[in-house]
Amino acid sequence: MIGKLTRRSALALALLSATALPSFATETIKAVVIDGYPARALWVQEFTNFFIPEVDKRLAETGNYKMDWQESYGGSIVKPKGVLEGVKLGLGDIGIVTTIFHSSKLPSQAIAAVTPFVAPDSRAVAKAVDEIAKEFPTMQKEFEAQNQVYLATGVVLDTYQVFSKDPVNSLKDLEGQKVAGAGMNLRYLEGIEGAAGVRGGLTDFYNMLQTGLVDNALLWPEAAKTFKIAEVAPYMLKADLGAVNSKTITVNKDYWDKLPDEVKTALQEVAVAYRDHVAGIAMDRAEASRAAYVESGGTVVEMAPDQRAAWAAAMPNIAVEWAADLDAKGEPGSDMLKAYMAKLEDAGFTPVRDWSAELTQ
Repeated sequence: MIGKLTRRSALALALLSATALPSFATETIKAVVIDGYPARALWVQEFTNFFIPEVDKRLAETGNYKMDWQESYGGSIVKPKGVLEGVKLGLGDIGIVTTIFHSSKLPSQAIAAVTPFVAPDSRAVAKAVDEIAKEFPTMQKEFEAQNQVYLATGVVLDTYQVFSKDPVNSLKDLEGQKVAGAGMNLRYLEGIEGAAGVRGGLTDFYNMLQTGLVDNALLWPEAAKTFKIAEVAPYMLKADLGAVNSKTITVNKDYWDKLPDEVKTALQEVAVAYRDHVAGIAMDRAEASRAAYVESGGTVVEMAPDQRAAWAAAMPNIAVEWAADLDAKGEPGSDMLKAYMAKLEDAGFTPVRDWSAELTQ
């Protein structure tokens, strides 16, 4: 009798324990994040400090899933120019792609670069570009061709300015000058008599200015502070050429297809929050960097409105050229350009030149 009671008691305890346990177990999902830039880079640092904790927090609300984050930065898996290919091949599940390195594969990502003198605000540009990417199929199709799913576009610089060895007060002062730049912004010099663009990277600009290879450099204040540009270019012409998008969060398509919908939603929503978070930090750092530039001996000169208008008018319409190239490929380049300009005007920015107004109707 005692034995039977003991067995019954044991069975009852077992049943009680079983009902006390949750009806599910949290599933752990590994995510390898890659970027070729080091962990101290603004956008990488904030992926660690903001993006990852935000995703974790949202998933913890249900407890269904937990991410096992494995971050690889600074060239351990890919170099800065190799992120697009790395995510394509599955070397990373999630990547921070620097889009300016891939103008042939991701041409539509140049939409902000081909529309200077519109908006110097990172937050407005990031939001407008990202909305264009969500409303038109082009940008997402370009990433799909690279076996990737587009999450959000980010802006990590506020606005290009002109840093010079000698004072620059007007457009005429740039005539005959050699100007360092990278990629599309070198085209901003077209239309200025005798001005020549010299391609270089951020790490090269200090030496290029110091040795006299160039007279000026197109940079943003945070980069000027980081690379101590005031030592070799003590004058900043505040031309407000414009903020430009350069980072996009993407996910390997094969990895994405296997993710639960709840995780997909968390990644998509946090990518947008990260977009605005990083752009806000970029703007805050820009203000501090301008102050640091002056404290280091730099002088800031405000470009007169009529001179900004003259510069914009002197340029070829690279935005219409960009749109026409996309149109020729069957993509809605002209519609994208018109929509982008409209978004920034709705956000309160009056363009010095309305690039979309010159589209062939």
